[in-house]
Amino acid sequence: MTVDPLVLMTDVDQATERLIRTAEALDAAPSAPSALPGWTIGHVLTHVARNADAYTNLLTWARTGVETPAYASPTARVDGIEDGAGRPIAEQIADLRAAHERFADAGAAMPAEAWTYYLPPTGASAAAVPWARLREVEVHHVDLGAGYTPEDWTDAFALRLLREIVAGSKGDDFAVVLRPHGVEHPLSIGAGDGAPTVGGPTRSIAAWLAGRGDGADLTVSPDGELPQPPRWK
Repeated sequence: MTVDPLVLMTDVDQATERLIRTAEALDAAPSAPSALPGWTIGHVLTHVARNADAYTNLLTWARTGVETPAYASPTARVDGIEDGAGRPIAEQIADLRAAHERFADAGAAMPAEAWTYYLPPTGASAAAVPWARLREVEVHHVDLGAGYTPEDWTDAFALRLLREIVAGSKGDDFAVVLRPHGVEHPLSIGAGDGAPTVGGPTRSIAAWLAGRGDGADLTVSPDGELPQPPRWK
């Protein structure tokens, strides 16, 4: 599972092209509901485009050292999504492609040392930005509700997403031991004593924890109902 930002930038290129192909095949209006409660297809596509611009800003910050916030103001993210959600699908696709190209250009312009630049808004170096962008594209591709599912995620993406969710979970009100297929050591959220063990394909566990899957193919030990994970992003 690579953490090389340049390799991940290539992954973002490929994931974005897959998303665009799905959008081009849509037979629905931008106002049609997506799989993400409360959001239309237009909301999802506009968000993915504006998120590319946000991460372009962060890479620019890392490359130049000049503070360039992801969004111009606390309300800019929501306003941008709402303002663009109703546009025709063709316009949304063109916007998404252009935003991705700006992001790709920003990545290509990064000298090696700029990837180590610490970005206060993210709490990490710029090297974490390509992964964050890949996560946005892959998860929201599922949210379109247009046939792309967690089963289409790569093994590497699903495992990295799963590990990220586990690492970021406080486990205050949710405790579980996870046994993904093919992973040697179990992963735990919260206190392990007495917590149920959930097993199954890595993609299915990651999708369940991310709120993008119902966990129907997961097992629970001891026998019982699959617990309800807390809301993820």
